[in-house]
Amino acid sequence: MNEIRTLHQEEISESMALSQFAFQYKLSAEEQAERDRLADPKKIWGYFVEEKLAAKLHIHDFHTWVNGQRFAMGGIAGVATWPEYRRNGMVAKLLIQALKVMKEQGQTLSFLAPFKFEFYRKYGWEAYIDYLKYEIPADKLPRFQASEGSSVIRVTKDMELINPIYEKYAGQFNGMLERDAEWWNTKHFKQKDGTVALYVNAQGEHTGYVFYQVKDSTATIHEMVFLNEDARRGLWKFIADHDSMITKVEIKAPSDDQLPFLVHDPKFKQEKITYFSARIVDVEAFLAEYVFETRTEADPVYLRISDPHADWNDGVYCLNFTGSGEKAHVTKLAERELPAEELILSCSIQTLTALFMGYQEAGFLARIERLQGSQELVSRLEAAIGRRTTYLADFF
Repeated sequence: MNEIRTLHQEEISESMALSQFAFQYKLSAEEQAERDRLADPKKIWGYFVEEKLAAKLHIHDFHTWVNGQRFAMGGIAGVATWPEYRRNGMVAKLLIQALKVMKEQGQTLSFLAPFKFEFYRKYGWEAYIDYLKYEIPADKLPRFQASEGSSVIRVTKDMELINPIYEKYAGQFNGMLERDAEWWNTKHFKQKDGTVALYVNAQGEHTGYVFYQVKDSTATIHEMVFLNEDARRGLWKFIADHDSMITKVEIKAPSDDQLPFLVHDPKFKQEKITYFSARIVDVEAFLAEYVFETRTEADPVYLRISDPHADWNDGVYCLNFTGSGEKAHVTKLAERELPAEELILSCSIQTLTALFMGYQEAGFLARIERLQGSQELVSRLEAAIGRRTTYLADFF
């Protein structure tokens, strides 16, 4: 008999064995015990064949920001199948079950790191992040001057000290994780070696930090967070002052980062990498929470969404705006309530996700025929959607 269910505590070790096999890593006995202690079997869904675990995935409870609004998000991770069970549709069934579970849990969004983008696109997830990866030789590091009265101080790995800075920074983007103490201490700090340095401006305010490691003549910047240009310049001066002990700096940055324009010689290695995928799990609930831009006209927008793997999303939605840059009143229409066809914009769940995450604009999606409707309607929708860079500094 085949079944899909959450794991029992005694099945955690088999789940860990599958992960180590599929993702090709090996845990020590101490690491295995720590993972067993932290793992919550109720968040791991398995596909069982004759009571044997054949495939599984994890659903993590996260929150993220989109257009300044906090959303509950289900993070899909640890998707794996033993080789003898592959290509039997087990992962597909687990993903569909995960969508139902996340909807029930009020998680209107889902993120995952795809091993292959086209695979997860079949089930409604769409790319939503590009980031920049820099490799900067020491002689091309920024030559910034720190502001008078400011300082950079090395501090302990204290989330209480730096999380307020992180949250102000993260809220400026679409798609960053809200980090709790467990995430800071068991993921972010514990899994990376290095030093934390805090930027303090002339007024004594904490406006940035850098978490980095120097090893083998390379400074690896795990994370650089700055709330303004003053903090950016002060932190980069601090890193540049390591030039006697390093040959290069490696760092990743948001896709709209402007560091190359600011330095004296921008001819260094710059790579653009497509990273995570996102999916709207519950269209009606997501649209009801989304904060739209201020509108000068109050005509409603009608959206027809197709979602073959989450039938609760299929249908036409009416978005009525207040004109004050707040949330819209969202109604899923019955067949008898539908407006004339020429008043409706149509797209798939993937396209809707790329659009509302801010990864692609409505005009572009219309030009490539992934958003169907009149140019007037496309322009109206584009004006209502916020413009923020998508970014994710974490991995899960």
